[in-house]
Amino acid sequence: MTALPSSGTTYAWVVERPAPIASGPLRRVEREIPGPGPYDLLLGVRACGVCRTDLHLAEGDLPPRLPRCTPGHEIVGDVLAAGPSADGYAPGDRVGAAWLAGTCGRCRWCRAGRENLCPESRYTGWDVHGGFAGHAVVDARYVYRLPEDLPDEDAAPLLCAGIIGYRALERAELPPGGRLGVYGFGASAHLTAQLAASRGAEVHVVTRSAEAQRLALELGAASAGPDSPPRLLDSAILFAPVGTLVPKALEALDRGGTLAIAGIHLTGTPPLDYERHLFQERTVRSVTANTRADGRAFLAEAARLRPTVRAVRYPMRQADRALADLASGGVTGVAVLVPP
Repeated sequence: MTALPSSGTTYAWVVERPAPIASGPLRRVEREIPGPGPYDLLLGVRACGVCRTDLHLAEGDLPPRLPRCTPGHEIVGDVLAAGPSADGYAPGDRVGAAWLAGTCGRCRWCRAGRENLCPESRYTGWDVHGGFAGHAVVDARYVYRLPEDLPDEDAAPLLCAGIIGYRALERAELPPGGRLGVYGFGASAHLTAQLAASRGAEVHVVTRSAEAQRLALELGAASAGPDSPPRLLDSAILFAPVGTLVPKALEALDRGGTLAIAGIHLTGTPPLDYERHLFQERTVRSVTANTRADGRAFLAEAARLRPTVRAVRYPMRQADRALADLASGGVTGVAVLVPP
């Protein structure tokens, strides 16, 4: 269990002003340790995954919502204190906090079980401070219990890269034993490919990185290369935030195939040709955040599968370097920040 420092302060990285990562938009600061609200948990951060969404926030691809926000939404932490309405949690419990930080619970989307579309949804590391810090406050209603024998640095990436990949795979509607194309092979893709393969899929990976190609083959992909897959696909997931890949992925689909676009940000897409890209009932679908049901379902499946997590560890004091390496393509797998 992480102890509260006697000074009552903690360190945290904040986005001082969104800008290209090379210009240093992140700054390390000291701030008061916040007390938990009625439904909240105060966590001592044990590990925090580094997601491309954190990079989008730091660079301004996603507009700031909280001034000087602390990024990080793949948090593994110990409960240090619990609010009076945070039922079921006690100091010393290890939990995971993910991207979805809160919803209204009242709108038609929430009532229909589609809380990821709630207009009042809030997100960790965007609307509330995240886990690039020594401590974090999270809503107990939106955290997940973690298997005791799962190491912190393996658990952290599951909380976004894994969960979002799971939802993207569901949205791609891959038929049993079907052929899946995976475009880009970073944090989420290397977990999702394993999940699809465990379900009997034939996985084909498209990535320019030779190191990522080797990793994909090690993890069971049928093919991995920089060009189109060798066979037509039943489904595809676009993880790379590159809009020019959309028509290429659609061309690689067989009749009736589905392309799911997994990212929260995508560069501009070129015009689509109806006959080449969409005819014969090809479908394009976006993926927007996740529901708590997605998180619980994925973590249960991951507990059985135990996917290989290719984690690259960085000390928490090097959060800015981790984001810079992610931006330059220097991370194969997933970067994870760990405290001293």
